[in-house]
Amino acid sequence: MDKLGSIFLPPAKSTIAGEVDALFNFITGTSLLILVAIMAVVIYLIIKYKRKSDDDVTSLNDHNTALEIVWSIIPVFLVVYVFYRGFTDYIKIGSAPDDAYEIQVIGQKWNWTFKYANGNTSPNELHVPAGRPVKLVMQSRDVLHSFFIPDYRVKHDVIPGRYTSLWFEALEPGESTVFCTEYCGTSHSDMMAKVIVHTGEEFDQWLKESGGRPSDMPLAEYGKQLYSKSGCQTCHSIDGTKLVGPSYKGAFGSTHTFADGTSAVVDENYLKNSILNPNAQVVAGYAPVMPTYQGILSNDDIDAIIEFIKELK
Repeated sequence: MDKLGSIFLPPAKSTIAGEVDALFNFITGTSLLILVAIMAVVIYLIIKYKRKSDDDVTSLNDHNTALEIVWSIIPVFLVVYVFYRGFTDYIKIGSAPDDAYEIQVIGQKWNWTFKYANGNTSPNELHVPAGRPVKLVMQSRDVLHSFFIPDYRVKHDVIPGRYTSLWFEALEPGESTVFCTEYCGTSHSDMMAKVIVHTGEEFDQWLKESGGRPSDMPLAEYGKQLYSKSGCQTCHSIDGTKLVGPSYKGAFGSTHTFADGTSAVVDENYLKNSILNPNAQVVAGYAPVMPTYQGILSNDDIDAIIEFIKELK
């Protein structure tokens, strides 16, 4: 069954993944056996009762009670077993252990933001410890999203106006990918994030060191990192290409004309306001789809992104 799972499924990297795979493989294997058995009977009957001459007449059989009981009882047992396994796995996936490490998740078009108990924020990178249950408390700031980590076999809708949650326990250090599996707009397919699993000590060290820009890193370089991590590249190019939003290349110091006919010079104040209140001034020719980054990016983060944009001549 392990080999079958490796063919049809991604690597199993969480404690629940093996149980989910076992049920999937049981259903697949049983369905295949039933299919082969039915086709074998059909072929046998075709050969046995093939008309050999015009005088051949098939005998009439009303029914076979024993056979009917067998083909009714066996599927009932199979369905009950699958229901039992599925229900118990569902209860396990839906009930996080009391000692689970809790992380807040914010979904918005088109990125994921993760907030930790010590106040740290990590855009599009979920850092977790191996061998410890992790509970994600999730919310959406705009439309319906769905949080899915194939390697862990966990998925749950992220709904605007309410909290949802899921949990998992990663088996060992490594990386996996988060997908949004609910269509949420133009760049839905780009709404991905990384899961980075650390050892316990490495995770504690990451929490201490991830509070902001390293002291030896130039502000613009840190802004470039945030440009990628925060999902800015999904809508804003840095080479002049027109995407969902205006390109950053040559933007600073230029004049933008807005949908209401007004205009403004792109300076620090304009850029900060666009990040925090993006739909207040929508550039003509673009849709008002950018989400706010209030509560996601700190003032230092915004300063770094602005500095990065200023260097894109």
